[in-house]
Amino acid sequence: MLSYRATLPVPLVVVRRVSAWLQHHRRVHDTRSYQRAATCWTQAVLFLRWLIDATPVVRLARDHGLSQATAYRYLHEAIDVVADQAPTLEDVLTGQLTAGAPFVCLDGTLIHTDRCAAPSTSTNSYDVWYSGKHHHHGGNVQVLADHTGFPLWTSPVEPGSTHDITAARTHAFPLLYPAAAKGLPTLADKGYAGAGIGIRTPIKGHNLDRGNRATNRLLRALRAPAERANAILKQHRALRHVTLDPARI
Repeated sequence: MLSYRATLPVPLVVVRRVSAWLQHHRRVHDTRSYQRAATCWTQAVLFLRWLIDATPVVRLARDHGLSQATAYRYLHEAIDVVADQAPTLEDVLTGQLTAGAPFVCLDGTLIHTDRCAAPSTSTNSYDVWYSGKHHHHGGNVQVLADHTGFPLWTSPVEPGSTHDITAARTHAFPLLYPAAAKGLPTLADKGYAGAGIGIRTPIKGHNLDRGNRATNRLLRALRAPAERANAILKQHRALRHVTLDPARI
């Protein structure tokens, strides 16, 4: 069998940080850490290879000398450990207010999955993970970005059939409203129209007057950099098409 070297496009400091988080997790939860099949460094590399390159788990298991079941277990464990380090929406908004940010931007994105069917439990039966807007199965994730377009926070996943404004009402608006009252408005697209005070969206309608057209142009110009937030997230190939349980997104 031919072996070859490969390069993972990740700074060493990132691998060290993830490995340190995993090591702390093992100290807290493991009673017999010496029985582990791989080191924290190996587990961190396995996780980052899956996230960045979407490397199949069967290949990860083979490359790191693990069984496929162990590779899956290590992957899910690493996902949980890294996700626990994510800042909360409250922390993000506090930081933006302290830094004097002019605004934040909210947008939704669909993370594609291979889920085929999951009937709803309501009287109107429909596939909850299918997005009629994108014509694809996936999970709806709300992304909050700063005024430069850098993603600051992502919401828990909702089924793909969930509208953006519905997902935002559940996960984002309860904290975005108080932030807007303190001087940090949120810019969003027309899908969030009617969200409430502090959520600035373009004005709908045809034959708008000059003032409304100017307002819409200004909002589009301010929101333009925020479009890169979803692109930054989907640089990780695992987020372009998730083969795990959609709830894991």
